[in-house]
Amino acid sequence: MAETILFLTGKLAQPSVEKVLHEMAPLPFEYKIHQLGLSVAALMTDKMIARRLKPEDYAGCKQIMVPGRCRGDLAELSKLLGIEVVRGPEEIKDLPLFFGKARKEPDLSKYDVNIFAEIVDAPQRDIAGILERANYYRQAGANVIDIGCLPEEKFPLMEEAIAALHENGFKVSVDSMSMDDLRRASKAGADYLLSLSEKTIDLAKETDAIPVLVPLGPLESLERAMEAMDKLGKPWIADPILDPIHFGFTESIVRYHTLRQKYPEAPMMMGVGNLTELTDADTSGINALLFGIISELNITNVLATEVSPHARRAIKEADIARRMMFAARDDNSLPRDFTADLLVSHERRPFTDTEQEIIQLSENIKDPNYRIKIAPKGIFVFNRDGLLQGTDPFAFYPQLQVKDDPGHAFYLGVELARAQIAWQLGKRYTQDEDLQWGCAVEEEEKDLTRQKSKGTTMQKDPQRACGTAESKKNK
Repeated sequence: MAETILFLTGKLAQPSVEKVLHEMAPLPFEYKIHQLGLSVAALMTDKMIARRLKPEDYAGCKQIMVPGRCRGDLAELSKLLGIEVVRGPEEIKDLPLFFGKARKEPDLSKYDVNIFAEIVDAPQRDIAGILERANYYRQAGANVIDIGCLPEEKFPLMEEAIAALHENGFKVSVDSMSMDDLRRASKAGADYLLSLSEKTIDLAKETDAIPVLVPLGPLESLERAMEAMDKLGKPWIADPILDPIHFGFTESIVRYHTLRQKYPEAPMMMGVGNLTELTDADTSGINALLFGIISELNITNVLATEVSPHARRAIKEADIARRMMFAARDDNSLPRDFTADLLVSHERRPFTDTEQEIIQLSENIKDPNYRIKIAPKGIFVFNRDGLLQGTDPFAFYPQLQVKDDPGHAFYLGVELARAQIAWQLGKRYTQDEDLQWGCAVEEEEKDLTRQKSKGTTMQKDPQRACGTAESKKNK
């Protein structure tokens, strides 16, 4: 009869533990899962286990496995309980590796959020320029190209632009505060109009374009526009408007939540540019957080922009974030270990070696070639002649035997600069390899840089993300 292992976990992690173990079948052991009555498994300690775990909980088991971050003396706990207690991997998804099985690769092919990517300066571009930008957005993951109209600026090429985008396989939305622009766009065959309100809803009677509805002040204004569209029997998308920080941001999140509670099935849009463009912070983190909210609220459309230079990868980040959040929600788990593409500045496990391991390795080196490694205390440079440790690459130079070897000096300068950056930011450093910057660097750029150094989706139809809310309101 196979031995039985008891897996201890917390409330949040229990579904993921169940799923991972189920997917590992067949297994050479039986297992039971026991939720210890705390939310976060990582907060588990040996003393807590001793207090909460009853003999009947592990009766018939050969071993107890606790989460990798569980603190305390497990040897002493084993003696106390009379059963072997072992520490498992830190991450649930690494259980297969722990037991000698291949870890299941995360599926990032699916998403349920459509990205509207806005060309904010469309009136200032010719048709070739509009198509060039549209193709860039499509490669980054956009589903719809949004033509942004500028206040007080004429756009004589609008109709031609819409036709050209359609001919090249794009869905098109037009974004304007001018009713004349929106009327022209609807006649030219635009797929979406941004935006209509309860006062301008009559335009929807004249077109098959799907309007994005916005409030005029209170949320009730948006609801009235939604109800008016339902009476017309036409699809729509509701956008309660995300405001910038200190100008109503928190209240606007509440609006989205309120609308979702009242209309569980209503198609909704969130424009994320007021956060990504107007906050001096890395957009990868902002997108991750916003798409977490978007995932929880089942928002199926996002309007994104790349205007500020610091938001130069915002569309790609949005694409990654929507896929990561879909996979995490589908897996009933936290959005961790699905992809590192949004970890641009830092990494969760930057240091692969301890200081002691590096020292032991340096003692076994018998050749003059320099090795470079990093650990929490700094940068380590070593060869057969000894080991140097510090945090400033300039301090190493006088002690390196490269005064008469400019090529070697140049090489070490590049590698030490990479090592310093990695140590300062908390990124992984591997000698002779580029630092990894997630989606901040295009794959083509990564490959080209690497070559130089060595020389020395289930897509959801946007139309299906819209619909009427007839009988959807939670009465």
